[in-house]
Amino acid sequence: MTETVTNSDLRHHLNSLLMRESLLDRDVQASTEAPVIRMLPDTYVVKIGGRSILDKGRVATTPVVEALGELLASKKLIIGTGGGARSRHVFSIGIDLGMPSGVLAELAQADALGNAHILGALLAPYGVVAIPPEVFGHLLPLFIRSVPGVIFTGVPPYSLWEHPPEIGRIPPHGSDSGAFLLAECFGCQSVTLVKDVDGLYDCDPKENPGANFISEISTTELRKGNFETLPFERILLDLLDHSRLINQVQIVNGLEPEKIPAAVNGEQVGTVIYQDK
Repeated sequence: MTETVTNSDLRHHLNSLLMRESLLDRDVQASTEAPVIRMLPDTYVVKIGGRSILDKGRVATTPVVEALGELLASKKLIIGTGGGARSRHVFSIGIDLGMPSGVLAELAQADALGNAHILGALLAPYGVVAIPPEVFGHLLPLFIRSVPGVIFTGVPPYSLWEHPPEIGRIPPHGSDSGAFLLAECFGCQSVTLVKDVDGLYDCDPKENPGANFISEISTTELRKGNFETLPFERILLDLLDHSRLINQVQIVNGLEPEKIPAAVNGEQVGTVIYQDK
Protein backbone atom coordinates (compact mmCIF):
# COMPACT_ATOMS: atom_id res chain seq x y z
CA MET A 1 0.00 0.00 0.00
CA THR A 2 1.32 3.45 -0.85
CA GLU A 3 0.64 6.59 1.14
CA THR A 4 1.96 10.12 1.15
CA VAL A 5 4.11 11.12 4.09
CA THR A 6 4.75 14.80 4.90
CA ASN A 7 7.98 15.62 6.72
CA SER A 8 8.58 18.64 8.95
CA ASP A 9 10.08 20.48 5.98
CA LEU A 10 6.74 19.98 4.10
CA ARG A 11 8.31 17.76 1.45
CA HIS A 12 6.08 14.86 0.34
CA HIS A 13 7.45 11.32 0.14
CA LEU A 14 5.86 8.08 -1.02
CA ASN A 15 6.02 5.40 1.64
CA SER A 16 5.98 2.04 -0.16
CA LEU A 17 7.41 -1.45 0.14
CA LEU A 18 9.91 -1.03 -2.67
CA MET A 19 10.88 2.63 -2.23
CA ARG A 20 14.34 2.11 -0.71
CA GLU A 21 14.89 -1.51 -1.72
CA SER A 22 16.99 -3.07 -4.42
CA LEU A 23 14.73 -4.80 -6.91
CA LEU A 24 17.47 -7.42 -7.29
CA ASP A 25 17.28 -8.55 -3.66
CA ARG A 26 15.89 -12.09 -3.33
CA ASP A 27 13.77 -11.30 -0.27
CA VAL A 28 12.30 -8.25 -1.97
CA GLN A 29 11.49 -10.31 -5.05
CA ALA A 30 9.82 -12.98 -2.92
CA SER A 31 7.74 -10.35 -1.14
CA THR A 32 6.12 -9.36 -4.45
CA GLU A 33 4.36 -12.72 -4.82
CA ALA A 34 0.66 -11.90 -4.91
CA PRO A 35 -2.48 -12.88 -6.83
CA VAL A 36 -2.52 -11.79 -10.47
CA ILE A 37 -5.68 -10.51 -12.12
CA ARG A 38 -7.07 -12.07 -15.30
CA MET A 39 -7.69 -9.25 -17.76
CA LEU A 40 -9.39 -11.35 -20.45
CA PRO A 41 -10.62 -14.51 -18.68
CA ASP A 42 -13.28 -15.30 -21.29
CA THR A 43 -10.85 -15.56 -24.22
CA TYR A 44 -9.06 -18.57 -25.72
CA VAL A 45 -5.67 -18.53 -27.43
CA VAL A 46 -5.25 -20.76 -30.48
CA LYS A 47 -1.92 -20.82 -32.28
CA ILE A 48 -1.94 -22.01 -35.91
CA GLY A 49 1.31 -23.46 -37.18
CA GLY A 50 2.88 -21.86 -40.25
CA ARG A 51 4.80 -24.82 -41.64
CA SER A 52 2.41 -27.42 -40.25
CA ILE A 53 -0.86 -25.86 -41.50
CA LEU A 54 -0.61 -22.69 -43.61
CA ASP A 55 2.28 -23.87 -45.78
CA LYS A 56 0.18 -26.86 -46.84
CA GLY A 57 -2.20 -24.53 -48.63
CA ARG A 58 -5.92 -24.94 -49.16
CA VAL A 59 -6.10 -28.66 -48.35
CA ALA A 60 -5.08 -28.06 -44.71
CA THR A 61 -5.91 -24.41 -44.15
CA THR A 62 -9.53 -24.27 -45.35
CA PRO A 63 -10.80 -26.96 -42.93
CA VAL A 64 -8.98 -25.20 -40.07
CA VAL A 65 -10.62 -21.90 -41.03
CA GLU A 66 -14.03 -23.61 -41.00
CA ALA A 67 -13.34 -25.11 -37.56
CA LEU A 68 -12.31 -21.70 -36.22
CA GLY A 69 -15.41 -20.15 -37.77
CA GLU A 70 -17.54 -22.68 -35.91
CA LEU A 71 -15.82 -21.77 -32.66
CA LEU A 72 -16.23 -18.03 -33.19
CA ALA A 73 -19.98 -18.40 -32.85
CA SER A 74 -19.58 -19.10 -29.13
CA LYS A 75 -15.99 -18.29 -28.12
CA LYS A 76 -13.78 -15.21 -28.13
CA LEU A 77 -10.61 -16.31 -29.92
CA ILE A 78 -7.15 -14.80 -29.96
CA ILE A 79 -5.42 -16.52 -32.88
CA GLY A 80 -1.65 -16.52 -33.27
CA THR A 81 0.26 -17.44 -36.42
CA GLY A 82 3.73 -18.79 -36.87
CA GLY A 83 6.17 -18.44 -39.70
CA GLY A 84 6.76 -21.30 -42.09
CA ALA A 85 9.19 -22.43 -44.74
CA ARG A 86 10.08 -18.81 -45.52
CA SER A 87 11.33 -18.26 -41.96
CA ARG A 88 13.58 -21.27 -42.22
CA HIS A 89 14.95 -20.05 -45.55
CA VAL A 90 15.65 -16.60 -44.10
CA PHE A 91 17.26 -18.16 -41.02
CA SER A 92 19.52 -20.21 -43.27
CA ILE A 93 20.66 -17.12 -45.18
CA GLY A 94 21.01 -15.00 -42.02
CA ILE A 95 23.04 -17.63 -40.18
CA ASP A 96 25.30 -18.04 -43.21
CA LEU A 97 25.86 -14.26 -43.19
CA GLY A 98 26.61 -14.22 -39.46
CA MET A 99 23.45 -12.41 -38.34
CA PRO A 100 22.83 -12.39 -34.55
CA SER A 101 19.71 -13.94 -33.02
CA GLY A 102 18.07 -10.54 -32.55
CA VAL A 103 18.13 -9.81 -36.27
CA LEU A 104 16.82 -13.29 -37.04
CA ALA A 105 13.99 -12.69 -34.56
CA GLU A 106 12.93 -9.54 -36.41
CA LEU A 107 12.87 -11.44 -39.69
CA ALA A 108 10.81 -14.26 -38.17
CA GLN A 109 8.19 -11.81 -36.92
CA ALA A 110 7.82 -10.34 -40.41
CA ASP A 111 7.08 -13.78 -41.85
CA ALA A 112 4.57 -14.60 -39.13
CA LEU A 113 2.84 -11.27 -39.76
CA GLY A 114 2.38 -12.23 -43.40
CA ASN A 115 0.65 -15.44 -42.31
CA ALA A 116 -1.51 -13.42 -39.90
CA HIS A 117 -2.79 -11.32 -42.80
CA ILE A 118 -3.44 -14.44 -44.90
CA LEU A 119 -5.43 -16.06 -42.11
CA GLY A 120 -7.15 -12.75 -41.39
CA ALA A 121 -8.37 -12.53 -44.97
CA LEU A 122 -9.76 -16.05 -44.82
CA LEU A 123 -11.54 -15.37 -41.52
CA ALA A 124 -12.80 -11.91 -42.53
CA PRO A 125 -16.33 -13.25 -43.25
CA TYR A 126 -16.53 -14.19 -39.56
CA GLY A 127 -15.62 -10.67 -38.45
CA VAL A 128 -12.06 -11.48 -37.46
CA VAL A 129 -9.33 -8.86 -37.86
CA ALA A 130 -5.54 -9.13 -38.03
CA ILE A 131 -3.83 -6.58 -35.78
CA PRO A 132 -0.25 -5.36 -36.40
CA PRO A 133 2.15 -5.97 -33.50
CA GLU A 134 2.76 -2.25 -32.90
CA VAL A 135 -0.72 -1.75 -31.42
CA PHE A 136 -1.81 -5.29 -30.62
CA GLY A 137 -1.00 -5.38 -26.91
CA HIS A 138 -2.45 -1.95 -26.19
CA LEU A 139 -5.68 -2.35 -28.15
CA LEU A 140 -6.38 -6.05 -27.63
CA PRO A 141 -9.11 -5.52 -24.98
CA LEU A 142 -10.85 -3.02 -27.24
CA PHE A 143 -10.75 -5.25 -30.31
CA ILE A 144 -11.78 -8.43 -28.51
CA ARG A 145 -14.88 -6.65 -27.18
CA SER A 146 -15.70 -5.35 -30.66
CA VAL A 147 -15.22 -8.44 -32.83
CA PRO A 148 -15.52 -12.23 -32.34
CA GLY A 149 -11.80 -12.79 -32.65
CA VAL A 150 -8.44 -11.27 -33.50
CA ILE A 151 -5.28 -12.53 -35.18
CA PHE A 152 -1.73 -11.59 -34.26
CA THR A 153 1.78 -12.63 -35.17
CA GLY A 154 2.60 -15.19 -32.51
CA VAL A 155 6.31 -14.33 -32.51
CA PRO A 156 6.90 -12.12 -29.45
CA PRO A 157 8.34 -8.66 -30.18
CA TYR A 158 11.73 -9.15 -28.58
CA SER A 159 13.26 -8.40 -32.01
CA LEU A 160 16.80 -7.06 -31.46
CA TRP A 161 16.49 -7.84 -27.74
CA GLU A 162 15.86 -11.55 -28.27
CA HIS A 163 17.50 -13.70 -25.60
CA PRO A 164 20.65 -15.50 -26.76
CA PRO A 165 19.88 -19.22 -27.18
CA GLU A 166 21.81 -21.84 -25.25
CA ILE A 167 22.82 -23.58 -28.46
CA GLY A 168 23.23 -22.05 -31.91
CA ARG A 169 21.63 -18.80 -33.07
CA ILE A 170 18.00 -19.70 -33.86
CA PRO A 171 15.79 -17.34 -31.77
CA PRO A 172 14.42 -19.35 -28.81
CA HIS A 173 11.11 -17.44 -28.62
CA GLY A 174 8.89 -18.31 -31.54
CA SER A 175 5.15 -18.28 -32.07
CA ASP A 176 4.45 -21.08 -29.54
CA SER A 177 6.06 -19.17 -26.70
CA GLY A 178 4.59 -15.88 -27.95
CA ALA A 179 1.06 -17.30 -27.86
CA PHE A 180 1.69 -18.65 -24.37
CA LEU A 181 3.13 -15.37 -23.06
CA LEU A 182 0.13 -13.47 -24.38
CA ALA A 183 -2.29 -15.87 -22.67
CA GLU A 184 -0.34 -15.67 -19.42
CA CYS A 185 -0.24 -11.87 -19.45
CA PHE A 186 -3.93 -11.37 -20.22
CA GLY A 187 -5.13 -14.32 -18.17
CA CYS A 188 -6.85 -16.14 -21.00
CA GLN A 189 -8.74 -19.37 -20.43
CA SER A 190 -6.48 -21.80 -22.34
CA VAL A 191 -3.76 -22.24 -24.95
CA THR A 192 -4.12 -24.66 -27.88
CA LEU A 193 -1.20 -25.27 -30.23
CA VAL A 194 -2.37 -26.51 -33.65
CA LYS A 195 0.25 -28.67 -35.40
CA ASP A 196 0.27 -31.45 -37.99
CA VAL A 197 0.83 -34.28 -35.49
CA ASP A 198 -1.46 -35.73 -32.84
CA GLY A 199 0.78 -34.42 -30.08
CA LEU A 200 3.98 -35.54 -28.38
CA TYR A 201 5.69 -38.85 -29.13
CA ASP A 202 8.77 -40.45 -27.63
CA CYS A 203 10.45 -39.96 -31.02
CA ASP A 204 9.58 -38.31 -34.32
CA PRO A 205 6.50 -40.17 -35.69
CA LYS A 206 7.22 -38.88 -39.20
CA GLU A 207 10.49 -40.79 -39.21
CA ASN A 208 9.54 -43.68 -36.93
CA PRO A 209 6.07 -45.22 -37.44
CA GLY A 210 6.48 -47.15 -34.20
CA ALA A 211 6.73 -43.98 -32.07
CA ASN A 212 4.70 -44.07 -28.86
CA PHE A 213 2.10 -41.36 -28.27
CA ILE A 214 2.17 -39.48 -24.95
CA SER A 215 -1.24 -38.17 -23.89
CA GLU A 216 -0.01 -36.01 -21.01
CA ILE A 217 3.29 -35.20 -19.38
CA SER A 218 4.73 -32.72 -16.87
CA THR A 219 7.51 -30.29 -17.67
CA THR A 220 9.85 -32.16 -15.32
CA GLU A 221 9.12 -35.53 -16.90
CA LEU A 222 9.58 -34.04 -20.34
CA ARG A 223 13.00 -32.70 -19.45
CA LYS A 224 14.05 -36.04 -17.97
CA GLY A 225 12.95 -37.74 -21.18
CA ASN A 226 15.66 -35.85 -23.09
CA PHE A 227 13.67 -35.93 -26.34
CA GLU A 228 15.70 -35.41 -29.50
CA THR A 229 12.97 -33.28 -31.05
CA LEU A 230 9.73 -31.68 -29.87
CA PRO A 231 6.66 -30.36 -31.74
CA PHE A 232 6.96 -27.07 -29.84
CA GLU A 233 9.66 -24.68 -28.64
CA ARG A 234 11.72 -25.99 -25.73
CA ILE A 235 11.66 -22.63 -23.97
CA LEU A 236 7.93 -23.17 -23.46
CA LEU A 237 8.86 -25.56 -20.62
CA ASP A 238 10.57 -22.73 -18.71
CA LEU A 239 7.62 -20.41 -19.31
CA LEU A 240 5.19 -23.05 -18.03
CA ASP A 241 7.27 -23.60 -14.90
CA HIS A 242 7.17 -19.89 -14.04
CA SER A 243 3.61 -19.06 -15.09
CA ARG A 244 0.97 -17.88 -12.62
CA LEU A 245 -2.26 -18.17 -14.61
CA ILE A 246 -1.76 -20.72 -17.40
CA ASN A 247 -0.67 -24.11 -16.06
CA GLN A 248 -0.95 -26.25 -19.18
CA VAL A 249 -1.07 -26.23 -22.98
CA GLN A 250 -2.56 -28.76 -25.37
CA ILE A 251 -1.08 -29.80 -28.73
CA VAL A 252 -3.64 -30.97 -31.29
CA ASN A 253 -3.57 -32.16 -34.88
CA GLY A 254 -4.92 -29.47 -37.21
CA LEU A 255 -5.14 -32.01 -40.04
CA GLU A 256 -8.09 -33.33 -38.03
CA PRO A 257 -9.73 -29.91 -37.64
CA GLU A 258 -12.63 -31.15 -35.49
CA LYS A 259 -10.08 -31.49 -32.69
CA ILE A 260 -9.61 -27.72 -32.50
CA PRO A 261 -13.14 -26.90 -31.20
CA ALA A 262 -12.95 -29.96 -28.95
CA ALA A 263 -9.70 -28.76 -27.36
CA VAL A 264 -10.94 -25.20 -26.89
CA ASN A 265 -14.10 -26.59 -25.26
CA GLY A 266 -11.98 -28.40 -22.69
CA GLU A 267 -11.66 -31.91 -24.13
CA GLN A 268 -8.32 -33.71 -24.19
CA VAL A 269 -7.82 -34.66 -27.83
CA GLY A 270 -4.05 -34.29 -28.07
CA THR A 271 -1.10 -34.05 -25.71
CA VAL A 272 -1.42 -31.97 -22.55
CA ILE A 273 1.83 -30.56 -21.13
CA TYR A 274 1.34 -29.33 -17.61
CA GLN A 275 3.19 -27.40 -14.96
CA ASP A 276 4.55 -29.30 -11.97
CA LYS A 277 2.78 -28.18 -8.81
